[in-house]
Amino acid sequence: MKKIFYGWKMVAAAASIQFIQAMMLHQAFGAYLAVLIEEKGWSKTSVSGASALLSMEAAIIGPILGWFIDRFGSQGLIKVGIVLFGIGFICLSQIDTLGGLYGAVVVIAIGSSMCGYFPLNCAIIQWFEKKRARAISMVGMGLAVGGIFVPVIAWGMQQFGWRTTALGCGVLAILVGFPVAMIFRRRPEDHGEIVDGHAHAAALARESSEHTPAEEPGYEFTAREALRTRSFWLVSAGHGLALLVVSAVNTHAINHMRISLAYTVAQASFFITLMTMAQMAGVLTGSVVGDRVNKTRVSALCMLMHATGLLMLTYATDSLWLVGFALLHGFAWGLRGPFMQAIRADYFGRRAIGMILGMSAVIAAIGQVIGPLLAGVLGDITGDYLLGFTVLALLAGTGSVSFWMARRPLPPTPTAT
Repeated sequence: MKKIFYGWKMVAAAASIQFIQAMMLHQAFGAYLAVLIEEKGWSKTSVSGASALLSMEAAIIGPILGWFIDRFGSQGLIKVGIVLFGIGFICLSQIDTLGGLYGAVVVIAIGSSMCGYFPLNCAIIQWFEKKRARAISMVGMGLAVGGIFVPVIAWGMQQFGWRTTALGCGVLAILVGFPVAMIFRRRPEDHGEIVDGHAHAAALARESSEHTPAEEPGYEFTAREALRTRSFWLVSAGHGLALLVVSAVNTHAINHMRISLAYTVAQASFFITLMTMAQMAGVLTGSVVGDRVNKTRVSALCMLMHATGLLMLTYATDSLWLVGFALLHGFAWGLRGPFMQAIRADYFGRRAIGMILGMSAVIAAIGQVIGPLLAGVLGDITGDYLLGFTVLALLAGTGSVSFWMARRPLPPTPTAT
């Protein structure tokens, strides 16, 4: 019986952890905030601050995580992170004040960063090269599938209350997530494997003669060298602008539909589910074509889809507009999202990918922080999300230019001594 390459087992484990985070946090966090705004009477701005904390923490500890990953690997971080993630939800179930909400969110955020897409994809990047985009896209499938279960979280809130739902999520995250986290290993070379698996080495020459991948392995950049390239900043800026929309939608879309269209949380969650199904289609498309196309050009197109989808959500007058939003935004998110790490690994190599992604996380987090806050502040001032979402859509459209201008960097010129 043919042995399964261990890297694919790690892909399955990473997708499972992404599933847990998407179901309980990323796509579901807006449902918690909508309920808390209604029950506690907190302002849109104040709860947006909680969402901003999820991203702000990534900007603070991202470089530290990157330094740690480059030296020791992701496997230990992922184990500790999933436990903290669960503890954070248990704390969330006990809050009564805005300060308590912020405290619980900080614990969730730290745990999420330690077992989230950054360390998970760093782990996968070490095991794949020719099939890197496919592997990372398959990890992203966990994020997409998890979003389908957002109505389960919304149903749980209606049936058992948000406190019981949060408590159940925390316990389940630890009981299921920790055994899955035990699967991760640092490098294939440390375990008698090679990058891309045993059979891949013999097939490389044949495969390369059949088609030329979009990006070929090249010079291995240090973090300092990567920071000196124009492409690092262009890709990071595009990523940050994409997250303006993604984070704002995750935080405020359900509440926007509740306010502007008089939908219940459960009704609004249906369109989040549809968005997630479109996201799955985008992830599947990326897994098929990702290693053969120019990822930055595809990402530029996705940014235009993000902007258009958000405008459809903003000015929706009936459910058809919301369907359009869900399909465009979801597909763009699923296709573009996994490319963000794959592009950097293609451009800069594996040598210092942890620190490179960690520094990139600082810039990307700016978009994650500004998106929900800007939508929340303008929402409180105007009474709805029309102005805030419109501004964010226009900003996201400019991200298309950033990705379009990015090119594979040349190796640095040696300094004469």
